[in-house]
Amino acid sequence: MNKPQKERTLVLIKPDGVQRSLIGEIVSRFERTGLKFLCLKMVIPNPEQALEHYKKDDVWFEMVGSKTIEGKQAKGEKIEKSAIEYGKGIQGALVDFLCAGPVVAMVLQGNQSIGIVRKIVGATEPLTSDVGTIRGDLTLDSYSLANPDNRAVRNLIHASETTEEAEREIKLWFSEEEILRYNLVQDKILYDVNLDGIKD
Repeated sequence: MNKPQKERTLVLIKPDGVQRSLIGEIVSRFERTGLKFLCLKMVIPNPEQALEHYKKDDVWFEMVGSKTIEGKQAKGEKIEKSAIEYGKGIQGALVDFLCAGPVVAMVLQGNQSIGIVRKIVGATEPLTSDVGTIRGDLTLDSYSLANPDNRAVRNLIHASETTEEAEREIKLWFSEEEILRYNLVQDKILYDVNLDGIKD
């Protein structure tokens, strides 16, 4: 049985976060929650790795493509492709962006780490992310700015959405040998039932 405090998630600081020297700021936000870093490295993704990372199916292409079509219709713009074609274009833009420069990849562990990380990161679009989130506080891009240029929104960070997605993505970015297993003193404070051993 999996213990909730052992849940793992993948986080990528994207090329815009690296180029804006926000690595330390972003890492510190996760550290302050009590999440444990199991591994961390800087890499330049290749297109094959990025495409595998953004591996999507026709349901996803249809969903995001339909949103693109709705946005175009609202602005009175011409619809030139099917929803699936627009969706594949979005995937291509995401891949191009991820390969644009170095990224910082990390695996974090802790109770409901996926939900905690996504709460700290904020909504996909920085413009609509809450104040206090990484995207809400540290960047200002929006779909309305990105879409005319057919580029991905520069939103600093990727965070896994589900446990299944996290485990698939972790294997894509790290070998099992790279993932460290160790104890942190703070684990006692966060997870020990009786806080035994704190007092002298």
